[in-house]
Amino acid sequence: MLESALASLCEFLRFPSVSTDPSRTASVAECADWLAAQMRLAGLSAEVRPTPRHPVVLGKNEHRPGRPTVLIYGHYDVQPEDPLAEWQTAPFEPAIRDGVIFARGATDNKGQIFAHLQGVAATIREHGELPVNLLMLVEGEEEIGSPNLELFLRNHREELRCDVIAVSDTGMVAAGVPTFTYGLRGIAALEVRVKGPTVDLHSGIYGGTVRNPATVIAQLVASLHAADGRVAVDGFYDGVLPLETWEREAWAQLPFGEGEIMAVTGVSALAGEAGFTPVERIWGRPTAEVNGLGGGFQGVGTKTVIPKEAFAKLTFRLVPGQDPARVLGAVQAHLRARCPEGVQLELFPGHSGEPYLADPHSSHGKAAQRALQRAFPGGQVALIREGGSIPIINTFKQVLGVDTILLGLALPDCRAHAPNENFPVANFYAGIALNQALLDELSRL
Repeated sequence: MLESALASLCEFLRFPSVSTDPSRTASVAECADWLAAQMRLAGLSAEVRPTPRHPVVLGKNEHRPGRPTVLIYGHYDVQPEDPLAEWQTAPFEPAIRDGVIFARGATDNKGQIFAHLQGVAATIREHGELPVNLLMLVEGEEEIGSPNLELFLRNHREELRCDVIAVSDTGMVAAGVPTFTYGLRGIAALEVRVKGPTVDLHSGIYGGTVRNPATVIAQLVASLHAADGRVAVDGFYDGVLPLETWEREAWAQLPFGEGEIMAVTGVSALAGEAGFTPVERIWGRPTAEVNGLGGGFQGVGTKTVIPKEAFAKLTFRLVPGQDPARVLGAVQAHLRARCPEGVQLELFPGHSGEPYLADPHSSHGKAAQRALQRAFPGGQVALIREGGSIPIINTFKQVLGVDTILLGLALPDCRAHAPNENFPVANFYAGIALNQALLDELSRL
């Protein structure tokens, strides 16, 4: 049955369900219909529920009194495949090389959520039913910030009432090391535009007298950090919760640190806020990052112009104690105060999400760790936070009032959001076993 599950995963991966691309809307819808059919094949009832943009797929078993209710969340939409030329094989034609499946969405999130669905199917085949009341909610808009899911949750709050939520959309610290994530960083996005002359100008005729927007944007971006790596925005660190001693000690023992990060990223040296290890910076400290920077001539050769405008796309990863709106306000004040005369500064706040932190030692957390040990026998469970953001996790807490357990199956070199995204077949199979163990452990609480 494992080979059949793998073949179905490959079919799932062939859908170019890119939620941000309007030309792929039909493909996203087709993927949702296919997934609902797979839920029915697994033994669940399933419906495709519309939203203002891309649908939600909701599956469930027959709910019985006295059993805990578990909601499993994931997403079937994927990132764009660009840059296409860097893929070794076609992004939407899965290829298995050396036990690893390569395709867009292989890790994020189709491989991980489909492992859960196949675990459900295996349990129903073996026992005729599940040990818990199950809700499986798979959305098609996670990669664009889940703009319609909060309203969906509020409109269906009673139907979605549950005791705990399980998500596999995070990572493992190393192959074979079961990993429980109890915290996520939040995010706040901001686009910065600097406008100068009404048209591009000849840099020989006007250079040295008209302020260059490209120079200004570079100066503004550079002003975000101090020499020691700290973010140099007044009030940026207000409210930041310090790391616990046990966290720093536990993370220092993990098989994931400076050497592993350098190997995965291909850089020759690491950088960041002084006084913290690389892992502590990723999992427990806030950051300011430039995601895009541009302006002026981008073609081959030289074109001597002063560009009429330039831009930067920024995101800020936030930790417990920080508020996205307050951080964005502080950053905008910082940039306005440093923008010189002669140019116009435009600021466009983007999507945001609050950081998340749960107690890994709760009853649900301990059950999840036991399930991880069953799926990855012989390994000590790593308790980590993660540097990425899943904004909907806090929305679950606010709307449904329950915590989320995060059970990652992705490896550090999975290349999520990048060319040659990949997922080990062994982790897909382990994910199936993890689902079976998890539902069993949760049923005993």
